[in-house]
Amino acid sequence: MTDSTFDETPSRWGHFMEDLRSSAKAPTPLESRGTLTKLAGLVLEAVGLRAPVGSQCVIDNGGKQPVLAEVVGFSKDRAFLMPAGDVHGLASGASVTPLPPYRSVPRLGQANPPPSPNDRSVLSLPMGMGLLGRVVDSHGQPLDHQGPLRDVGVSPLERAPLNAMDRDPVREPLDTGVRAINALLTVGRGQRLGLFAGSGVGKSVLLGMMARYTKADVIVVGLIGERGREVKEFIEDILGEDGRARSVVVAAPADAPPLVRMQGASYATAIAEHFRDEGLHVLLLMDSLTRYAMAQREIALAIGEPPATKGYPPSCFAKLPQLVERSGNGLNGRGSITAFYTVLSEGDDQQDPIADAARAILDGHIVLSRALAESGHYPAIDVEASASRVMHNVAGPAHLELARKFRSNYSRYQKSRDLIQLGAYVAGSDPDTDRAIVLYPGLQRFLMQDMREAAPMSDSLRQMRTALQEDKAAAPAQPQAQRGARPHHNPYEGNQ
Repeated sequence: MTDSTFDETPSRWGHFMEDLRSSAKAPTPLESRGTLTKLAGLVLEAVGLRAPVGSQCVIDNGGKQPVLAEVVGFSKDRAFLMPAGDVHGLASGASVTPLPPYRSVPRLGQANPPPSPNDRSVLSLPMGMGLLGRVVDSHGQPLDHQGPLRDVGVSPLERAPLNAMDRDPVREPLDTGVRAINALLTVGRGQRLGLFAGSGVGKSVLLGMMARYTKADVIVVGLIGERGREVKEFIEDILGEDGRARSVVVAAPADAPPLVRMQGASYATAIAEHFRDEGLHVLLLMDSLTRYAMAQREIALAIGEPPATKGYPPSCFAKLPQLVERSGNGLNGRGSITAFYTVLSEGDDQQDPIADAARAILDGHIVLSRALAESGHYPAIDVEASASRVMHNVAGPAHLELARKFRSNYSRYQKSRDLIQLGAYVAGSDPDTDRAIVLYPGLQRFLMQDMREAAPMSDSLRQMRTALQEDKAAAPAQPQAQRGARPHHNPYEGNQ
C-alpha cells in the first residue's frame, strides 16, 4: 500500500460520513397503505390511507397490471380516489399504496429530478424538445408507434401561478394565416381566445389552419374528450406533415376516464409552459374546454358535490380559470403562450353555462355559425358575433378604421337581407344600404378561405382594402319607380 493511499483514506471517510449525516437529517416519511373498501360508479373508497388530495396511488390488482388512481377527496377516515385506468378485476380489500412525493408514473421509465422544496406537485411527466412531432397520451406515453421518447426530462405537471404584475401586456400582433381573423379579429401574442361552435361546423378544420399557418415556434395541441377517430384524422389530414413537425399532440379521447381527460388538458398546458419558459412563442390549441368541464363534472358529482347550473357543480366553474390563466405571456416578456380553446355550444346555445363562463374569462371569442356552414361559407366565422378584446392594442389606426368600415357595411346588409331577398327594398331609399348591397359580394368572398390557402397579415389587409373599394367600380342603378312603390325590376333581387 502506497503513501498516497493513506493520504486519500481520511478524505474518503470524511465524505462518506458527511453523506451519512445529510441522509440522517432528511426526514423519511413512513409508508402509509390503505385498503380498498368500495367501488361505486367512478369513485373508489379506501380506509387507512393518509395521503393529501392530488396524491397518486397504486392499487394492487391481484397480479394484473396495477391501477393508478388519484386522491380527489376524503370524508373522515375514508379517502376518495378516481382511477386513471381500467378497474376491471379490482376486489374489496385490495392494497392501496401512495407513490412517494415528486415521483413520476411508474411505467414512464424516466429518471426523476431532485425534488424542489417550492414544488408542490406529486406527479411529473416528460417535457422537452423530444416531444416535437410526437403524439402522447395524458401520461406521456407515445401513441404514434415511433419508439420511446428521447431528449426529454421529467417536470412537475402543476406549478405555482405567475404573478400578474410580472407578465408583459399583449402588445404584439400574431399572424394566424386566416384572413377573417387577421383583418377583423386581430390576435395578439399571448392572448387567450375561445372558439365557440356547435358540432359539425368546421372548428377542427379552423384549428388545423391556424396550426399550419400561425407564426409560432411550437404548437401544442390538446385533443380532450373528442372522438378517438378524430385524433388520427386531425393529425394526418388537418395538421399535415408541416404542422406536425413543430407540434406536440396530447390525446385523451372520449372513452378515457374523466381523470385522464382532465390530466390531458393539464399536461398540454404544462408542455406549453415548459416551452414558454425556454423563451419560445407557443400556440396552444385545446379541443375542447367544454369536455374538460364535463370531466370535472363527472368527478365532482361522483364524490357527492351538489349540482348547480344545468348540472355543473361549482368546482367546474372554479377549474376553468385555473386552467386558462396558466397561458399568456411569460415573465418579463420571455416567451409566450397564445391559446385557442374550443367551446362546444350545446344545441348552438351561446348562453350555455360553460360557454358563458368561458366568454367571461377569455380575451375574446370567435363564433362559428351553423347557418354559414350550411350555406357552404367556410370558415363559418360570424364576424358580427365575434370580438377580440385586445385588437385595439395590437392593430394600428388605419387597420382599425378599415375593420370598422367592413363591419359597418356587412352588418347593414345583414339587417336589410330579408327585404332585399323579397324584393321589398327600394334602391335609393338609403345610400348606406345601397353601398352595402354593392359591396356585399366582395365582403363575402373576403371572409371565405380554402383550408389549403394561407393568408398572411399584409395580404389580409390589402384584400380587405380592395373589398371596401369595389363600389367605385360599380355604382348602383337607380330605379324609375317612386319611393315606397315596388319597382318593375329590382337589380338587387337575389343578390346574396
